[in-house]
Amino acid sequence: MGDVTCELCPRYCTIPEGGAGDCRVRVNIDGKLVATTYGRPSSVHIDPVEKKPLYHFHPGSAVFSIATAGCNLHCRNCQNWQLSQRGGEEMERIYRAEPADVVDAALAENCHSIAYTYSDPIIFYEYVYDTSVLAHDHGLKNIFVTAGYINEKPMRRLCQVIDATNIDLKAFDDGFYRRNCSGSLKPVLDAMVIAREEGVWLEVTNLVIPTLNDDIATVRRMAHWIRDNLGEQTPLHISRFTPHYQMRNLPPTPVESLHRVWNEARDAGLKYVYIGNIYGHKSESTYCPNDNTRLIHRVGFSVEEYNLTSDGRCPVCNQKVSGVW
Repeated sequence: MGDVTCELCPRYCTIPEGGAGDCRVRVNIDGKLVATTYGRPSSVHIDPVEKKPLYHFHPGSAVFSIATAGCNLHCRNCQNWQLSQRGGEEMERIYRAEPADVVDAALAENCHSIAYTYSDPIIFYEYVYDTSVLAHDHGLKNIFVTAGYINEKPMRRLCQVIDATNIDLKAFDDGFYRRNCSGSLKPVLDAMVIAREEGVWLEVTNLVIPTLNDDIATVRRMAHWIRDNLGEQTPLHISRFTPHYQMRNLPPTPVESLHRVWNEARDAGLKYVYIGNIYGHKSESTYCPNDNTRLIHRVGFSVEEYNLTSDGRCPVCNQKVSGVW
């Protein structure tokens, strides 16, 4: 039947008959590209939306999370490498769940949204899309948690059925992507701009890794790019690195490094900057950018106090807070 070229992500894998793409799960079967993990998730959980992390999208709501094996990046620090760096046939646990099954389960568990997460849902794109369409038909929202390594056309199509996304900006440095992720930076930046253009609620995560992406000049460029291209209201999650997978030689990110990044992002004009992976840190909470009133008090993934008005405003100064409330 001949080779098939996958046009989903910037790798443009040319796949021979019976072979798989770089992600391990998109396979050429009889000359047709097939996502072999369609309807076969290997991870199913109920999470708080804060775990995605999304802090400005229906805080405190429950999310039905699914993931399949596989990923189109190969990050040396991946915390879910047992899932992302394997093909579906390598997984010990595989659930059978067609899109209708996922939606039924989310409704039965009183979840507000379905999240496509943990590995990278880009590689189970068709499963995400079909489930998202059905989810909307049943009043559920859709959340796409991704590294954003995707081409423009499929990203724009997906944005028609996705309500919110958190995109992992691993570093504002193409060399970092090439050395540590086997990818490149520009497609990720493009995906974030597309999400904003298409009206999807967007939050950004940056995992700060000691000595690799914590250079303050690079952080400054990242913060200014987010402000200028995505808007100063875009929430940025500064996340603490802990040793995983092929980066066990590095220490956890020092707290003072996270504070430097936080300050740099705030100085650049970003209104909502959070520090993650430090339980109980003050910067887990949301504050009014106008008068610093604490609007949402978080401890870990739990919302302890919620003070926004019904239309998403500060109750003290009436400042509008960007988000989907």
